[in-house]
Amino acid sequence: MNRAFSRKKDKTWMHTPEALSKHYIPYNAKFLGSTEVEQPKGTEVVRDAVRKLKFARHIKKSEGQKIPKVELQISIYGVKILEPKTKEVQHNCQLHRISFCADDKTDKRIFTFICKDSESNKHLCYVFDSEKCAEEITLTIGQAFDLAYRKFLESGGKDVETRKQIAGLQKRIQDLETENMELKNKVQDLENRLRITQVSTSPAGSVMPKSPSTDIFDMIPFSPVSHQSPISTRNGTQPPPVPSRSAEIKRDLFGAEPFDPFNCGAGDFPPDIQSKLDEMQEGFKMGLTLEGTVFCLDPLDSRC
Repeated sequence: MNRAFSRKKDKTWMHTPEALSKHYIPYNAKFLGSTEVEQPKGTEVVRDAVRKLKFARHIKKSEGQKIPKVELQISIYGVKILEPKTKEVQHNCQLHRISFCADDKTDKRIFTFICKDSESNKHLCYVFDSEKCAEEITLTIGQAFDLAYRKFLESGGKDVETRKQIAGLQKRIQDLETENMELKNKVQDLENRLRITQVSTSPAGSVMPKSPSTDIFDMIPFSPVSHQSPISTRNGTQPPPVPSRSAEIKRDLFGAEPFDPFNCGAGDFPPDIQSKLDEMQEGFKMGLTLEGTVFCLDPLDSRC
């Protein structure tokens, strides 16, 4: 068992991995509701939430209101809460956001789980009456969480930290290439100054050769404005223009564009997907705790 999942006692899983990976396991239950809690885990946390929602249910029953029935669909993609007839999804709880799940040892109907809301980021406790299937549903959620975590690792989730390191190295590469480009520009500028100095110090009356000037490598410098009319200087000669590099694509010493791991291979992970992977990693790292506890503490609870 991986460290992202924990439970009080070792119990046999209820379903085959294929059933939860390729399909989903349906359960019928009554939905007592959800309420905000302060902590993502804890027996006392869910116990208070169950008592609160049970009390609210008794009030609704006294007013003639029925507890709504729902269908739970559990798979490695989450726990969906649907309206049984229309199949409308009322809540979609992703597994990496579920941190605690418990069922009642004495009342086999009641189970609950805590899930972090995707919009408000608040921890909500969901409570259900499951017709004596509470423990089975709890174990099914635990098994789905375990499979989802393994699938997350197999599909590359374990490389999230590696991708962060690659991003750091890529930034370093870009910084070095920027520095390299600045040095090349400085060398070019020094060459141009050297040519100007040689022209200005030539003997009076001497005629400069008509052949184009060359750099220290005996190469004719590239000039994007060479076809334009020459601009005379103080001594009547035309210094070679400084090559413009403002529109030049940044390349390395070998003329190749900088390697970007996020545009080849990792290009499948844009910033929004990367942040989602980070969120999933943190959720799975927190883990899911399964517990069997006692929710019914007084005569009012025992009549539910």
